Amino acid sequence: MSRGLNKLMIIGHLGRDPEMRYTPSGKPVTTFSVATSRTWHSADGERHEDTEWFNVVAWGGLAEICNQHLHKGMQVYVEGRLQTRRWEDAEGNKHFTTELVAKEMIMLGEKKEALRTSFNQGEEEGEFPF
Repeated sequence: MSRGLNKLMIIGHLGRDPEMRYTPSGKPVTTFSVATSRTWHSADGERHEDTEWFNVVAWGGLAEICNQHLHKGMQVYVEGRLQTRRWEDAEGNKHFTTELVAKEMIMLGEKKEALRTSFNQGEEEGEFPF
């Protein structure tokens, strides 16, 4: 039997603070958006930039961690699978959304910045942060 592969890995910045809610059965789910950007130069040397937005959904313990530790502007690595959901509203209009269902999340950049800020404040006050 052959198997398929649905794996997505992104590094980007949060476009908004995470929002957590609970399913009727009590399972936590957190949603947030992540922007990834790429730049390139055209043949005439002009610089271009393109930003792609990803809607991310985290479930269970990962949902709680994302809600607790992530905030708008933060850089993150998110790994998971791509999922498209379809539904019909009360008026009969068909909708769909594509989202990254997170399996793993790693916070990037923030610790270094927080340590640098903490260290600089300590120098100004004549104290060290450790």
